[in-house]
Amino acid sequence: MTGLKRLRRSAALVGICTMSLIAASDASADDASPWDGDARSAVRLVAGSSPAPEQAAIRAGIAIRLKNGWHTYWRYPGDAGVPPRFDFAGSENAKSVEVRWPAPQRISEQGLVAIGYAGDVILPLAIVPQNREKPVKLRLKVDYAVCETLCVPAEGQAELVITGGPSSHDAALAAAEARVPKTASLGETLPFAVKSVRREQASLRPRVIIDVAAPSATQVDLFAEGPTPDWALPVPMAVAGAPAGLQRFAFDLDGAPPGATYDGARIALTAVAGDSAIEVTVRLD
Repeated sequence: MTGLKRLRRSAALVGICTMSLIAASDASADDASPWDGDARSAVRLVAGSSPAPEQAAIRAGIAIRLKNGWHTYWRYPGDAGVPPRFDFAGSENAKSVEVRWPAPQRISEQGLVAIGYAGDVILPLAIVPQNREKPVKLRLKVDYAVCETLCVPAEGQAELVITGGPSSHDAALAAAEARVPKTASLGETLPFAVKSVRREQASLRPRVIIDVAAPSATQVDLFAEGPTPDWALPVPMAVAGAPAGLQRFAFDLDGAPPGATYDGARIALTAVAGDSAIEVTVRLD
């Protein structure tokens, strides 16, 4: 082979390799939008592959990246903080977009108890398209807060075409979906249970007592939400006195908005035990 032919052949190989790398990069870029944020936090959209049945929702997620030591908030932030706010206006071919929330954790914040995520998190999305024969162009605007010793507001925007095809983010999205609490009824074991909820009169104000059954040596955490976002129930705290095999929590009956009554109010209880979580809605009778 002459030197000229070798040079031409080498150039051709370099060109092929370069095109392959570009194609791989484009394929990778197809299932996630660019990060939008700063050194403290950033957001992006990720796509997930979706099951074949026409009635199934298209899977996607909102990925939130947090700097080490920083946290953000759950849909109910607890004693402090503000929940994220999502705007999908401007999306194309999206009939509805449901945000699903992985189980949170309690976070100590200057003597208060916040509820949120102290690390990177993906909030799964379930998207119902207007026309299943066409892709969904999802446009997101999000306002949220991130905290270390101080809390600062943050915002982000993202745009992604979602087809439901294969995605490199399927494993991470599936892990986030597995952390979304399963809906359960009072007493139903999945694999643990909220066994009982009752009101009792304490010395200062009434309080709610909740008993949770979980496998031995499993640490349980519990969060309570009112029937509407303007309720601000205290974060349940672990208390003594539970019968064998149960863990007991209590919170003061406080935080209803003006004019609301506790009698008959429906509260949502989210119980977290290890990698499992359940959500039970009960009526305060």
